Amino acid sequence: MRFLVVNNEDIKKGIVTDKYFIWTEKVLKEKNVNPKVVAEVTTSKWGIFAGLNDVLELMKGLPIDLYAIPEGCLYYPYEPVITIVGRYLDFARFETSLLGFICQASSVATQAFKFKLAAGEKKIYSFGTRRMHPALAAMIERAAYIGGVDGVSNYAAEKYLGIPSMGTMPHALIISFADQVKAWKAFDEVVDKEVPRTMLVDTYYDEKTEAILAVENVERINGVRLDTPSSRRGNFRKIIEEVRWELNIRNKENVRIVVSGGLSLEDVLNLKDIVDAFGVGTSIAGAKPVDFALDIVEREGKFAAKRGKRSGMKQIYRDWEKLEDEVRLFNSKPPEGKEPIIQKYIENGEIIRNSSMESARSLALKQIEIIKNIGVEKFLF
Repeated sequence: MRFLVVNNEDIKKGIVTDKYFIWTEKVLKEKNVNPKVVAEVTTSKWGIFAGLNDVLELMKGLPIDLYAIPEGCLYYPYEPVITIVGRYLDFARFETSLLGFICQASSVATQAFKFKLAAGEKKIYSFGTRRMHPALAAMIERAAYIGGVDGVSNYAAEKYLGIPSMGTMPHALIISFADQVKAWKAFDEVVDKEVPRTMLVDTYYDEKTEAILAVENVERINGVRLDTPSSRRGNFRKIIEEVRWELNIRNKENVRIVVSGGLSLEDVLNLKDIVDAFGVGTSIAGAKPVDFALDIVEREGKFAAKRGKRSGMKQIYRDWEKLEDEVRLFNSKPPEGKEPIIQKYIENGEIIRNSSMESARSLALKQIEIIKNIGVEKFLF
């Protein structure tokens, strides 16, 4: 018995493709047509680019050149994020996988970026891999990390990404002891000392009552987590305010409040003044895929694009202080005061530039700080 997951070899061979590329290959080969083309990947909305690491692995060894913006980079509508130069048949069947890699990873990174931007100085944690196929866990946590989250919950991130995972406790731990206080104390006694003691406080009683129980019965406590689903919240803000009041009057001002349970971007915006950290699940991990498309824009050195697309190989020039871009033909004279952001990553099948997760994250966080100075509204809604 095997999990129903397509293996790496079949992705690399191009078996994971849409059938019409198989017919296209057959027709072009039969008619001896294989033009040299420039193809670019674009979409109609802004976002944060991610998934290039897998694209490089996919396209490595093919006789093509590949250009891209760096991972973690903000892109705008209709700007190319990837450009491929080569004979069409050398890469045609890989379009499906290439788009799949970046459509999903970029959607997760973009949502993480939005949540981090909305949270300001408060923490955002990625809690959502349990809602997605487990084979995608490392991809999701990598993209969320690039987008700016402050921590990820999936343990696999330690093996596959080299970053620490984090978490608190599930309701199952409380129920296994049949007693909140016993469970909290056991957690404090057993779990590694460097792990923050964040106690789950909504298993049997209301959040306020359990928060009081926690701080009055556990010697070391760093935070309380309210995992309150929307179906039971009522006025969630009032619940949190009550918890904060009860903690403060017991001289527990330093005990953080962490919330989770189906959180939206609006929840973060509305609660960040009274909440210290947000565990965000499906809103990040299950983000709607970006509608990237790959289109030919040059054929045999001549401009060629279908309707709705702009012909020609392009470069993007950015003013980093304002995050304003200008798109010109690739070999046109550069504008003054702007930096080109499209770089070559593959030359004739050889990877000449790698994509670093940490560098991508640093770039995303840098852009968050710039956006705070120029206005966040258009990047949240």
